[in-house]
Amino acid sequence: MAVDSVLRIKSEKFSERVVKCYQYLLNEKKEQVMSKQLLRSGTSIGANISEGIFAQSRADFVNKLSISLKEAQETSYWLTLLHNSGFLNDKEYHSIHSDNKELIKMLVATIKTAKANG
Repeated sequence: MAVDSVLRIKSEKFSERVVKCYQYLLNEKKEQVMSKQLLRSGTSIGANISEGIFAQSRADFVNKLSISLKEAQETSYWLTLLHNSGFLNDKEYHSIHSDNKELIKMLVATIKTAKANG
């Protein structure tokens, strides 16, 4: 199964942002627990999309993208918690969170299309 290249590229760029956000939270804000969770879930989105590229079947493809979707929702949770706890200011939060919401919309659309064409 081929993954839409725009989705793959956006997920890679998002992963890079998450890594930089993690480094900022760890080094500047001295936050270690929530930032590690953010790093794990935020980079897992793109990792599962990449796995989906070589899915063995349409069902496997949908499964990999569904995992990415769940990880994106978890990432949204950690971003919101970091914001509400004062570790991310409004500008930082809204910038990265809007990118995450865009990935969620793209994943939902891709999963729906894959299921409809299966």
